[in-house]
Amino acid sequence: MVPNEKSPLTPLAQEALDTLAKELPEEGEFTYKQAYATLKEEEDLERPAAEDIIERLYMKGHLYEIEGKLRLTDYGSK
Repeated sequence: MVPNEKSPLTPLAQEALDTLAKELPEEGEFTYKQAYATLKEEEDLERPAAEDIIERLYMKGHLYEIEGKLRLTDYGSK
């Protein structure tokens, strides 16, 4: 495995990541509540599924948390 290489995402997780990037607020971060609401509205994911996707994205290094807010890792601009 190459250092810092992120493992591939499932298609659903990739769609969720793309959606979060597209809907990223101007401040560059989401509260968890905002992220869940975005995934509900844009991807029709109910709260348990949204929580699971957010956790997977976090664990795989696509999201990180600062002071209770989520930010995207190396995803680029909208």
